[in-house]
Amino acid sequence: MVFQLIRPAPLTEQKRSRDGCIYLYRAMKFIGWLPPKQGVLRYVYLTWTLMTFVWCTTYLPLGFLGSYMTQIKAFSPGEFLTSLQVCINAYGSSVKVAITYSMLWRLIKAKNILDQLDLRCTAMEEREKIHRVVARSNHAFLIFTFVYCGYAGSTYLSSVLSGRPPWQLYNPIIDWHDGTLKLWVASTLEYMVMSGAVLQDQLSDTYPLIYTLILRAHLDMLRERIRRLRSDETFSEAESYEELVKCVMDHKLILRYCAIIKPVISGTIFTQFLLIGLVLGLTLINVFFFSDIWTGIASFMFVITILLQTFPFCYTCNLIMEDCESLTHAIFQSNWVDASRRYKTTLLYFLQNVQQPIVFIAGGIFQISMSSNISVAKFAFSVITITKQMNIADKFKTD
Repeated sequence: MVFQLIRPAPLTEQKRSRDGCIYLYRAMKFIGWLPPKQGVLRYVYLTWTLMTFVWCTTYLPLGFLGSYMTQIKAFSPGEFLTSLQVCINAYGSSVKVAITYSMLWRLIKAKNILDQLDLRCTAMEEREKIHRVVARSNHAFLIFTFVYCGYAGSTYLSSVLSGRPPWQLYNPIIDWHDGTLKLWVASTLEYMVMSGAVLQDQLSDTYPLIYTLILRAHLDMLRERIRRLRSDETFSEAESYEELVKCVMDHKLILRYCAIIKPVISGTIFTQFLLIGLVLGLTLINVFFFSDIWTGIASFMFVITILLQTFPFCYTCNLIMEDCESLTHAIFQSNWVDASRRYKTTLLYFLQNVQQPIVFIAGGIFQISMSSNISVAKFAFSVITITKQMNIADKFKTD
């Protein structure tokens, strides 16, 4: 079956939370981020890793700068904005890739904590929830893949069919003006470089969503365990207390999991927050004032990719804060009234810790949420307003 992992596996199969990252880590392995631990293949693989970083992470942003320095007068206003919007995003993408790759060990270590959390998931309904979140996480990665690849492919085809390279990167070897064949060769080389950069960018954008989707599943299972505390009359007071302690330990593991992934998420989302408003503004100006139907389609796909970089994750952060609040309610509403003094003391300690919600901070400055995301995205409308008031679009067209 094609894309089997996007469907929940039957309960006869044993799935783990880390399986929600299978598509993500396959892409990491393809792009050169997960080398073998030893042997000759490790050095061959590291050569591939070096090539992807040289071409996709380093050459791509410098290629835009080189084209502006050598052939800025050859750009039409629409071509320049199409290039500039991607150029700014390319620099941000290189920063995000560097942060993600340098802290990849944190993401790998977080999977080990997920394995510890899975040890508590023995009930059938809990296993079913794990199967569902595994399918949902891989499905989310696949959707991102189709959208990101759709942007690169649509820009490539629309530009070449219009008689120009898609991004007009600096290329001192092949002059695309020298006939149709060289146009296709130069454009295809650009597409290959951009496809690698798009995949790297996708990895930096999807891991926060996937890791927090799995986090929400474990918060949900913890909430259900809390609700069941002291509800089984066959349990003695000592056994009920032991179950409470296990819930406290589960919560500590969840906090450890969050502490490990927070530094990675902080850097990548902060970088994206800095760029999203400007990039969206330039793209919308291009769509409203300069695009034909083909470049409009490509720009529309680019807008979707920009929105996907932050909005789904920010919405998930809001849901996580609501999940933490639900945990607090579950503890307070559990059957504790006639419990022993030791049980009530531990429960109070647990309640105090759970009342501190799990919050992700971008760059140590912005709380990652829908409100902060909308605030930075509003800058796009400021860019459009300034463009209209200063009549910049008409001046571009006249020049």
